Amino acid sequence: MICALGSAVCFGMASVLQAVAARATAPGTGSGVDPALLLRALRQWRYLAGLGLDGLGFLLQVVALRSIPIYAVGAALAASLAVTAVVAARLLHVRLSGVEWGAVGVVCAGLAMLGLASGDEGERTGSTTLRYVMLGVALAVLLLGAVAGRLPDRGRALALGLGAGFGFGVVEVTVRLIDDVSPGALVTNPATYALLLGGGAAFLLLTSALQRGSVTTATAGMVIGETVGPALVGVICLGDRTRDGLAWLAILGFAVAVAGALALARFGEAPEQADGPERLSGSAPRG
Repeated sequence: MICALGSAVCFGMASVLQAVAARATAPGTGSGVDPALLLRALRQWRYLAGLGLDGLGFLLQVVALRSIPIYAVGAALAASLAVTAVVAARLLHVRLSGVEWGAVGVVCAGLAMLGLASGDEGERTGSTTLRYVMLGVALAVLLLGAVAGRLPDRGRALALGLGAGFGFGVVEVTVRLIDDVSPGALVTNPATYALLLGGGAAFLLLTSALQRGSVTTATAGMVIGETVGPALVGVICLGDRTRDGLAWLAILGFAVAVAGALALARFGEAPEQADGPERLSGSAPRG
């Protein structure tokens, strides 16, 4: 659980850096997925620093996924919004309301309940069918992004957010589906391609969401996409369980942590100007 929380801290701090960089980047086309937008963002040092934190966060996430159930890791990653809120309040002098400080506390309480109730990761390795399903979901994420540009602003933001969440969810699941990391096994494992494609697609959609539209809506969609689905896959397909008699506490903790994260959705985007106390303008989360 410590690694999962460390991953959330990295992702939360990366969100602030990447959101500022994405907003400073020329918009380009109106497409839902704009690879050129990502290339332009990569010229920003803040975005590169955020990617470095993302890399560290991903390594911690992998360790966590190999040790505790997916539902616990997913809830911890959603808590990165609480980290972003606290970082914005302390470093960027953003004013948090009492309700928002309460939401940070709610997230922490939910994670504490999950920590008490979580059992070991499931022992199932996942079927070949599940590996191909994850690859199909990763391809669908790209397709979703391709059509998102034709939707109205609110619908586009929700589609981009859900798509990014599904992509990150694919990463969470496929980490558990890769047992043998030898070159030959990796090349023949569909989960390898699902992980790369899902993670790449999620970054593309998230970068576009950070730059366009109401990313508060996108953030809410992403939190749901990266928590609920992977948690169900972990329980149903991979055998994730809770400690004996504490399933109710795990369910409650998961719901409380995700609800608290949704209440902090506006902290997916850092303010464009950070010279004094101000409110965040609402947009999407981590990188």
